[in-house]
Amino acid sequence: MKTWMITGTSSGFGKALATRLALQNNVKVIATARKEKDLAYLDEYDHGQIKKIIVDIADPKAIREAAKQALNFSEKIDVLVNNAGLGYFSTIEESDMQAVRYMFEVDFFGLAEMTNALLPQFRTNQDGVIVNISSALGLTTLPTMGFYSAAKFAVEGYSDALRQEISSMGIKVLTVEPSGARTNWAGSSSEKKIPTIAAYEQFKDMIATTDQAVDNAPGDPMLIAQAIIDAVNSGDEMPEHLPLGEFAYQASLSKLRSLMSEIESHRELSLSTDDK
Repeated sequence: MKTWMITGTSSGFGKALATRLALQNNVKVIATARKEKDLAYLDEYDHGQIKKIIVDIADPKAIREAAKQALNFSEKIDVLVNNAGLGYFSTIEESDMQAVRYMFEVDFFGLAEMTNALLPQFRTNQDGVIVNISSALGLTTLPTMGFYSAAKFAVEGYSDALRQEISSMGIKVLTVEPSGARTNWAGSSSEKKIPTIAAYEQFKDMIATTDQAVDNAPGDPMLIAQAIIDAVNSGDEMPEHLPLGEFAYQASLSKLRSLMSEIESHRELSLSTDDK
């Protein structure tokens, strides 16, 4: 039986993944959340193959303890899914930096801490997959989501470097970039700051209506969960990056094409700075 460990399984993609995997007979599931009650939905699927772990993903000590509990339950973690995350909506200038730092603790540093806690067992086994849930906004950006994008851009850079460092050990890294989906990402799992500076008035509605936008988002968490499972199970065909949804697909390609065009158009200036 393969063992999947998933952080942030109280709702959204994490809950969808845990539910899908719990229905499979050949998979053990380690599900984490901050509160025990948020994992009660797994009870109906549990026949000894599910382990619930309560952990605050912003607490490095708690993360290390969670990793120990996970390895006591299953000697080998085959797939780690770093899914826990928060949304943050505000213009850059009016952002609450304390809230921004906490979001980075969860969305980036918590991901890195959990990965570090489990990397020794991945190295020992010379096998495994680390799935880092990024966002379409880790590949492109939108106004009022600058700091959230910054956290996800950090996940992208971290994942790309990690992949280069551990690929020779038989460990793979999959970075997933979903579009908007019908989750709590813009609701209870987020913080919003409506602009008060007149110059940013145009963004008031954009932030105020995020809950409605998410309710009507095209992304289906269950379909996204299945796409992640299929990608992980594709073996040597597993991609390094997996944009999911039309916005993720179209916006990331548009951003990359624009960046390539800009870089190429300034080729001479770029190359002129090397002392040959």
